[in-house]
Amino acid sequence: MEKLELTNIRFTWLKGGVTHLDGGAMFGVVPKPLWSRKYDVNDKNQIELRTDPILIQANGKNYLVESGIGNGKLTDKQKRNFGVDEESEIEQSLEAMGLSPLDIDYVLMTHMHYDHANGLTKEQNGEFVSVFPNATIVSSEVEWDELRNPNIRSKATYWKENWEPIQEQVVTFKEEWNHGPFKMVHTGGHSDGHSIIIIEDEGETVVHMADLMATHAHQNVLWVMAYDDYPMDSIAGKQKWMKFAQERNAWFTFYHDAVYRAIKLDEYGAITTAIKREK
Repeated sequence: MEKLELTNIRFTWLKGGVTHLDGGAMFGVVPKPLWSRKYDVNDKNQIELRTDPILIQANGKNYLVESGIGNGKLTDKQKRNFGVDEESEIEQSLEAMGLSPLDIDYVLMTHMHYDHANGLTKEQNGEFVSVFPNATIVSSEVEWDELRNPNIRSKATYWKENWEPIQEQVVTFKEEWNHGPFKMVHTGGHSDGHSIIIIEDEGETVVHMADLMATHAHQNVLWVMAYDDYPMDSIAGKQKWMKFAQERNAWFTFYHDAVYRAIKLDEYGAITTAIKREK
């Protein structure tokens, strides 16, 4: 498991599963000859996208960013459609660190699409229960509201079994949630309630852009997904927060990237420092 260590904070990437989605959908209007130079694509026009939560240990607490694709939540048809050939191994990853899901204190959800939220619940004795029963689950208020009342477009990705069992654990915020070194900021864009996460530690900064910059190949502010509900908000969010990060020589961390776990960029967008995913 790959790690990033700051002065007082440790990041560890867990095994949350993998999807393979259409490259055209993931890069929107960007022509394939351009995006395919930046990110590998298979003969089905799919790109590999991890769904690997980040365990962040700070101030004696265990924080989880996102929850993985889950295990046993997808039908065979869904696995084919979403290109899932590996499901979550979160419990095994935690066990390797001497932890269990009961040890997670906070789960920070940038948004609640199925590929981020499936790992929040599991089926047990014929009903869905919380995977992290001792955790406070944090989401923007807008995201939480739409999750429970999806529209005609979003109902395909907001699933009742992902929110009903954990609703008593959820804490929401309007614009920002501040907790120790963590700040969650509502950005909109990819979804109306999408948020990013900023972590500060003694002059070091980490910015988790979530699905505003799903992979290192999405660093161009105009390269946004066809999946984005509000693409102009995605562009505005990337302009603001990538500038913020680069001015601080911050790390960008990834949930979906199949190549890098974290990178730093120079003023021209070149990768100066990186933590690669071990395959």
